[in-house]
Amino acid sequence: MSPAMLVADDDERCYDETAESQYQKGVKLLCENGLHRVPKKYILPASERPSSTNTGDPNVTNRQNLQLPIIDFADLLGPKRSQVLNSLAEACQLYGFFQLVNHGIQEDVTRKMIEVSGRFFNLAFEERAKYMTPDIRAPVRYGTSFSQTRDTVFCWRDFLKLQCHPLPDFLPHWPASPVDLREVASTYAQETKHLFLALMEAILESLGIVEASQEETEKKEILKDFKDGSQIMVANYYPPCPEPDLTLGMPPHSDYGFLTLLLQDDVEGLQIHHQQHWLTVDPMPNAFVVNVGDHLEIYSNGKYKSVLHRVLVNGVKSRRSVASLHSLPFNCVVRPSPKVIDEMNPKRYKDTDFGSFLEYISTKVPKRKDFLESRKLTN
Repeated sequence: MSPAMLVADDDERCYDETAESQYQKGVKLLCENGLHRVPKKYILPASERPSSTNTGDPNVTNRQNLQLPIIDFADLLGPKRSQVLNSLAEACQLYGFFQLVNHGIQEDVTRKMIEVSGRFFNLAFEERAKYMTPDIRAPVRYGTSFSQTRDTVFCWRDFLKLQCHPLPDFLPHWPASPVDLREVASTYAQETKHLFLALMEAILESLGIVEASQEETEKKEILKDFKDGSQIMVANYYPPCPEPDLTLGMPPHSDYGFLTLLLQDDVEGLQIHHQQHWLTVDPMPNAFVVNVGDHLEIYSNGKYKSVLHRVLVNGVKSRRSVASLHSLPFNCVVRPSPKVIDEMNPKRYKDTDFGSFLEYISTKVPKRKDFLESRKLTN
């Protein structure tokens, strides 16, 4: 059955269980085969759609754009560092997001990363399908939605997920096509890893966990686990959608790690939940959108917040992004730092590890901040 035949000519949408395998092959393939309506499998309940006027938290939709706090990375390295650290702390507390400019990664590196990921999604489906697997631990994984095997309603995205650290272990498993993907993506992975470490040092300093006057050897010891930490890159592709108000590219969620560095093209789509409204983030040329993950919220004992975000789709344009997600090594335990716990601020989160996260998402469809909520202590 052709995907185009899954929708009736009249206003009634048809859904055949035999079509399930077609949806599991990805939304891009559906679009390539011709699609003029959104299949039922992708239609969200009315209260969860981006066009919803439901005023209940957190489904209030506001089409206004949001100018996130801007952190100038170059100033972190100069005499304005203390001022920038204050701005960084404020951004992590009030928004959970910021735009990072003057980050030191050459525009040529970021441009090539967006381009090569786009060329991967333009490969024949048979080539992309080599990397399709339900195994969330796979070093390379091509898929759609969040989980093409468990999602009841699919989201309008395909993704390529690459494990990156240690790079020599994973690089041979990465796609060999396009021919420059490994070279471009490995350069990008190394550059974003260095940037993450510099940002984490600043964030630890803003929390009072690291002090500017500390010996370099002491700082290196604190940062060692981050240097050896996990890194996963996710290239996302959101095809044009014929009825963008009925579905989402990604539903509301928070990221599990410490920090996510997001590179995006110039098409709007990212929204964050701020002050009971969904607000669209303005794309900035050659900037990273950086957001706090669940692990940093735990580590900071709730001082810095991971924030719900989602992705809208476009009726005319496709959208591409690359997320670089960073955390501690998979075998490390994440717990609130002793330096942010006292009588006034008792421990608020259980110790957790990556295994707990995998166990949680293997039995439940990730929704909002459910995993983080499951780690909170009652006190």
